[in-house]
Amino acid sequence: DHDEETSNTSESPESVSLADASAEKATQGSDTDLEVEDPEKAFVGITGTELYLEACRLMEVVPVSHFIQNLAKPYINLNHHGLGPKGVKAIAIALVSNATVTHLELEDNCILAEGAICIAEMLRENSSLQELNISNNHLDTAGAEAIASLLLDNMSYLHTLQLSGRLWLQLAGRSHCLCTFVSLQGNYQVKELDLSHNEFCEKGGQLLGQMLASNTTLEILDLSWNHLRRQGTVALGTGLRSNSALKVLNLSWNGVGNEGALALGEALKVNTVLVHLDISNSQINNEGAKKLCRGLEVNGKLKILKMANNPLTTEGATALVTSVRKNPKSMMEEINISNVLVNETFIKLLDLVCQTHPELDVIYGEVEGCIAKIPKQHPNPMKVIQNYLKEHNLRLWDFFRNIDKDGNMKIPVAAFQRAMMQQSSIPLDRVQIGELVRKLDRNRTGVVDY
Repeated sequence: DHDEETSNTSESPESVSLADASAEKATQGSDTDLEVEDPEKAFVGITGTELYLEACRLMEVVPVSHFIQNLAKPYINLNHHGLGPKGVKAIAIALVSNATVTHLELEDNCILAEGAICIAEMLRENSSLQELNISNNHLDTAGAEAIASLLLDNMSYLHTLQLSGRLWLQLAGRSHCLCTFVSLQGNYQVKELDLSHNEFCEKGGQLLGQMLASNTTLEILDLSWNHLRRQGTVALGTGLRSNSALKVLNLSWNGVGNEGALALGEALKVNTVLVHLDISNSQINNEGAKKLCRGLEVNGKLKILKMANNPLTTEGATALVTSVRKNPKSMMEEINISNVLVNETFIKLLDLVCQTHPELDVIYGEVEGCIAKIPKQHPNPMKVIQNYLKEHNLRLWDFFRNIDKDGNMKIPVAAFQRAMMQQSSIPLDRVQIGELVRKLDRNRTGVVDY
């Protein structure tokens, strides 16, 4: 039944013009799936809910009550609603002239190429939608090309686009489909792009590396779970060297390896914008970590480095912390190597480094020899602070306000750690301060909201 419906509804998806369908005067006799006896009057004078209900009637689909209830709100979540191409087409018609909805979630709705083409047409007319999620929808080559063409023409107002999950059904179309995303080279609208779980492989990494070399707008890029290997990650590293916009890059669950780590290290020597790099689960060992450190020793911008679940030992962990120690310009706030078993020598080094870089938080695994022993007990850091305040007749509010220089009741974690490490009146060590931060920022937002 699904195949039959698809074949019946996708004869000529390019011929459907959503702008015409929702305009006050549709073109007489236009070749479209929305044809009725009098197309000029199909959508005359109706907007919002009425427009959507009329589109559903003509599409012969059941209206989605959640869409109707939220049509006047900025955020609509229709993930996993089983909309199909026709259901999405009705929604697209209703949104052509909508000026309220800014964030639309359409993940996992089997919209296929036909639905993607309708969404692209709608975005060419809509001037309000800024965030869109159409992940896991099997867009196929035609659908992906429609979205890519939209990006190339800079015809939408989107700044966040999620396209996670395989964009197409035919593996043979992978390279051709991916080539269309080089259109981002000239796009100056999209700031956040999720292309995770797309199996781009080496060719994908090479093309996306070319894109990074010239794109001047994209700030957040997720390429996790894409079967990227040596050549692909080396190309991405090369692109990063000349990139002047990207702040967050997720390459986790790829085969970055030691050569990829070397390329990223070389990029970090000259890149001055990247602040967050995730290369967790990327097959990087101690040798690769040392190659990455060549960039960390001179980089003055990177703040967060996630390297959990790589085959590192204390040797690699020591190299990472030492790179921060060698770099007076280092802005590093977090290094996540949570699976690594470290030793007492590493702990002593970390304590030493944190004296000059008090904002640094290194998340590691267990400490050798401490598993069999009774762990050293530290006084509850919050109790220590409360006792100090009680002794000096101070309020907790005053304690936080002294740290909060901006007075907005929110303190960045790095600034909080630095202030706590540098004060001498309350006896807290690095471990206690780390424990305190994890309690005050349970959701890892990077901010202590007191």
